[in-house]
Amino acid sequence: MGFTLLDGIIIVIYLVAVAVFGIWSAGSQNSTTDYFLGGRDMPWWAILFSVVATETSTLTFISIPAVAYGGNLTFLQLTFGYIIGRIIVAIWFLPAYVQGELTTAYQFLEKRFGTGMRKAASSTFIITRLLADGVRLFATAIPLAIIFRFAGVFEAWGDGAVYVLAISVIAVITLIYTFFGGIKAVIWMDVVQMFVYIGGALFALFLMLGKMPIGLAEGFSILDDAGKFQLFNWGSDLTWGQFIADPYVFWVAIFGGAIFSIASHGTDQLIVQRLLSVGNIKSSQKALIWSGIVASLQFGLFLFIGLMLYVFYEGAAITELDLRTTDEIFAMFIVDHMPVGVAGLIVASLFAAAMSSLSSSLNALASSTTYDILKPLFGSAWDDAKELWVSRLVTIGWGVMLTGSAFLFTWLQLSGDEQPAIVELGLGIASYTYGGLLGIFMLGKLFDKPGKADAMIGFFTGLISLLFMVEGALQEFLPGDGLTIAWPLYTLVGGLIVIAVANLSYYFRKAIA
Repeated sequence: MGFTLLDGIIIVIYLVAVAVFGIWSAGSQNSTTDYFLGGRDMPWWAILFSVVATETSTLTFISIPAVAYGGNLTFLQLTFGYIIGRIIVAIWFLPAYVQGELTTAYQFLEKRFGTGMRKAASSTFIITRLLADGVRLFATAIPLAIIFRFAGVFEAWGDGAVYVLAISVIAVITLIYTFFGGIKAVIWMDVVQMFVYIGGALFALFLMLGKMPIGLAEGFSILDDAGKFQLFNWGSDLTWGQFIADPYVFWVAIFGGAIFSIASHGTDQLIVQRLLSVGNIKSSQKALIWSGIVASLQFGLFLFIGLMLYVFYEGAAITELDLRTTDEIFAMFIVDHMPVGVAGLIVASLFAAAMSSLSSSLNALASSTTYDILKPLFGSAWDDAKELWVSRLVTIGWGVMLTGSAFLFTWLQLSGDEQPAIVELGLGIASYTYGGLLGIFMLGKLFDKPGKADAMIGFFTGLISLLFMVEGALQEFLPGDGLTIAWPLYTLVGGLIVIAVANLSYYFRKAIA
């Protein structure tokens, strides 16, 4: 059908309405408890949908269909591990957070290891979010870049300039309603946008099925012959080195996914902040566990869309479709085949879903920066009004930083010869630093003897050690082949190193004392 002026008008109206509704739904903000925790009275079902929308909206919509188009269903193994990990967090981590009335996850570390450890962990979270959410924000620009390219808009600019324009528009609109509305605006917009983009995805799927060049039964036969329905990969034909380097081997995916989920939902302020907004332990646990089930179903939906895209485009390579990366394929279908008006609505919902993820990051980064770093240093005399004013200024600062990070990943992704799926890039970055965070939390909960010095040594040793196990530029300078592990194992290995080194440090110091 192409993309018309009407579709463009719908996008503009929709995005403006999102910003207005986001500000309106938040009500008044009188303190940072309102701004960052929603007064601790948000309903559990809203938190459930907010968690799902925050962690999967943009990357799921864009990149998960691409994973299935270029591969099979083995990515779904990770989601089974995600559910296991959330159950562990709900039982083991949440009671300490909610009953202790903490404002950030890292206050727990301060009680156990002192303010230095709290600041180190909070800073690691900040760096992780800056990089991983830079990838997310870059991903939001993909469909708009395709729209402009196919519509002949800004032809003289080139892809890079179009991506920069898209990122800037999304970042500015998101910053407006996050600045004024705080976490309430973020959560309620997450709820609305999740239903909108899931509805849009289902509409696109049904339309795709109606436009198939062949029957569904024949399509399933083609997919089966191509091995697209493979769900489990046991890795029985792999060497040990290949086994631990493959993220979609069953045991790597299950254990890695579970550990990743424990870290992301138990130590990452982005998610913990939402769970603290409920204020009731049972409601918080219910929201967290059900979010894992809903997220797994959502992954399954978008993987199935990827399989149907494979049938629809007859398994064509991305070069044949005039695409730069596989991540662009679903967005291309939306632009080319959705009816006039509906295409604009679905693309607008995609942008708005992306905005919900970005707004979540902005609010979480601002809360961690304010509570964990600035307030302990400068806020002894702050009243509620001053603290809220500082928090909003910090939100603006992080808006600028995240936009710059997205620009960086735009350059890296468009200038390289090999471009991995965006979802794998984003999750890989998060997995890398989650190892240190999870390790230090587990050290604090399981081991009484190591002190703050031991914790610091173990924490940074874990982060540095992963540099030698992550395939990248550093390994080119090391002798031999090196040890490369799959990204779902980054968190597990990093956490174990933190715990082991911290305990060794304690016993060494005790032996020489």
